[in-house]
Amino acid sequence: MRDFAAELENRKQAGLYRTRRLISGPQQPELVSDGVPLLSFCSNDYLGLASHPDIIRAATDAMPGTGLGGASSHLICGHHDAHHQLEARLAAFTGRSSALFFSTGYMANMGVISALAGRGDTIFSDRLNHASIIDGCILSRATVRRYPHADMSALAGMLASTGGHKLVVTDGVFSMDGDIAPLKELAVLCREHDALLVVDDAHGVGVVGPHGRGSVAELGLSEEDVPVLIGTLGKAIGTSGAFVAGPKLLTDYLVQKARTYIYTTAMPPAIALATCASLDLIEREDSRRSHLQSLVRDFRRGASALGYELMPSRTPIQPIMVGDNWSALALSQALEQQGLLVTAIRPPSVPDGEARLRVTFSAGHSTADLEKLLAALAECRTLVAGPDTEAV
Repeated sequence: MRDFAAELENRKQAGLYRTRRLISGPQQPELVSDGVPLLSFCSNDYLGLASHPDIIRAATDAMPGTGLGGASSHLICGHHDAHHQLEARLAAFTGRSSALFFSTGYMANMGVISALAGRGDTIFSDRLNHASIIDGCILSRATVRRYPHADMSALAGMLASTGGHKLVVTDGVFSMDGDIAPLKELAVLCREHDALLVVDDAHGVGVVGPHGRGSVAELGLSEEDVPVLIGTLGKAIGTSGAFVAGPKLLTDYLVQKARTYIYTTAMPPAIALATCASLDLIEREDSRRSHLQSLVRDFRRGASALGYELMPSRTPIQPIMVGDNWSALALSQALEQQGLLVTAIRPPSVPDGEARLRVTFSAGHSTADLEKLLAALAECRTLVAGPDTEAV
């Protein structure tokens, strides 16, 4: 039998052991973790909508008419009016012909990728794509070729040397680095080499682009440029679930072929109606994104002045590069002692030797919150190796 205890001990010795926190109360910048009040800078609630009273009210108001549970899969008797309404709303929001509502972002990527490619086909995947994309590629049983991160020259050569059905898949905003994929170049390459482009904009929808419509919309890319657009609803949107948007033929095909859509219970209908309310709010409140962008600019200015190594990101994802696992953990723990929750991200979430603190901002953060973070980082500066410092 496999020695599970030894594997766990090895993870502890390598600084890779993970534990769960017990969070009390609603998700917001000020939360209670294991009974201790902390100011959080590690949530994906980028617009501060997870606890917004209008969205909570939309969900509670819907429940008497929809009930709570989804009760069945979409293809049995679980496809509620509310789900259909949300799909129409998501199609309009993303500028696509149709949309399909999935229960989670992981299920969306697994289901879409494994439905659109199979044995004999080839998938080209960015080396820094999310785990759900990687697993979707594996599940498809297609040949998978990983190209160096955002390297369009390498991808062009790989596409040119490969025949048959080809699918290129990428994150829109990369979840651990915060940078945005070269989507225009990807669209051109896919058109030239007759490849189907799939973009997972989980961390872009709600945050970037006109009225928060995402990284694809920011560049003005049409349904013809990016035929398959995936997004999640549990991050900037503040609710739960995910979607794929594109041509009606695509969503019809996925209803027949995407196993993670076919063989799971539908999400609660009230969540779908709460998501509609959230999309309405996102479209009319550009001030949230403006405040978020201001926080990001001020953080980058302040953290760089302190000598921290940042990555080239203009999104709410602002990684502080540390390097080794133990130094990243030490910095995270030191910040927590000052009342700040900023988690250390270690392999396999990031490559070996690239452990970091993944600082994320929310429109719910105030300028005072940012100042507290920068002051704490100044206190902890000696925990990160630099020109004039030594890492502990």
